[in-house]
Amino acid sequence: MIELTLDQRQELDNPEPIAIDPQTQETYVLVRKSTYQRLKALLALDDYDPDEGAAHINEVMAADDAQDPLLESYQHYGKKT
Repeated sequence: MIELTLDQRQELDNPEPIAIDPQTQETYVLVRKSTYQRLKALLALDDYDPDEGAAHINEVMAADDAQDPLLESYQHYGKKT
């Protein structure tokens, strides 16, 4: 672990605090540990279930279709009679 420098502490006041590695010129975004943990949990794929995601998408689409007064015309678009 490193301790923050005065410049880094001041940078934390900005909306998107960044740090630059002077040797590699690589740019890093500084985030608080609590924020990092929340982001890490949101991005974790360990417990990702594609079927669960598909079920949510189907629910949203069904609700949207139910409220669409032009749905029937979409379903016939491009069909030859």
